[in-house]
Amino acid sequence: MMTERASPALVSPAWVESRLRDPCVRLIEIAGLGQEQMQSYAAGHVPGATCWEWKHMLWDTHARDFPSPDVFATRLGDAGISRHTTVVFYGEPVQFGIYAWWTFRYCGHTDVKVLDGGRHRWAAEGRALSTDTPVPMQAVAYPLVERNESMRIGRDAVLAALGDVNQVILDGRSPEEFNGHRVGAPGNPDTGALRYGRIPGARHLMFEALLNADKSFKPAAQIRAALDAVGATENHDIITYCRMSHRATVLYFALTELAGRSRVRVYDGSWTEWGNLVGVPVER
Repeated sequence: MMTERASPALVSPAWVESRLRDPCVRLIEIAGLGQEQMQSYAAGHVPGATCWEWKHMLWDTHARDFPSPDVFATRLGDAGISRHTTVVFYGEPVQFGIYAWWTFRYCGHTDVKVLDGGRHRWAAEGRALSTDTPVPMQAVAYPLVERNESMRIGRDAVLAALGDVNQVILDGRSPEEFNGHRVGAPGNPDTGALRYGRIPGARHLMFEALLNADKSFKPAAQIRAALDAVGATENHDIITYCRMSHRATVLYFALTELAGRSRVRVYDGSWTEWGNLVGVPVER
């Protein structure tokens, strides 16, 4: 029987609060979709947190890709983050903080953590929010580091995996998206792809099924039970996707950091790529 274990990548509000004055720890809020003006950050954020707009810091400026190793090094150095800095992310919405964690790990910065529940749990526990903007950090040198390609899978490899009994594809979107009624999540514009539906054979595990009401992660035993319920056992290679891969990284984090699964990859092209490709199969 698998024993419970605490993930060093998931930290509590109490852990963060005890380190607010630690110069080796950087706390960053990620402003996601709907937060282009960083309005939630301006209204009240975890004290000491800076705010990044997700695409500006986590994507290449032109290509639909992540920053190259040299650009990644420049961005982190300019932000005052060294190779030895502990970076703690949380997001608004919550999945964007976990997406930043995944992107940093993929791009090669390994000392990175997620504030469990983000602002939601922080506020629910009665902790104070701040409207102060921290003084920018002095730039430092950051070395070139290699990407961790084992965390990522491309469209051709996903296509090759269709029908493979050893592979399970997990769709982290809403039921409406999974069933082909929408291409955008409910409450958001219904845009992002020309075709409605899902990758053939995909199992549905909405990312919010792994979270509590305060947006913190459920216990590992409940996460493993949810995986078993959709047939994603520890004997499978698992591919996660959603619309743009933000929600897919929530599944990735839960599987790898909490449920103890190691054979997991994110299809970051997700439905915005698959639903626009010519000639690939679509299931409804």
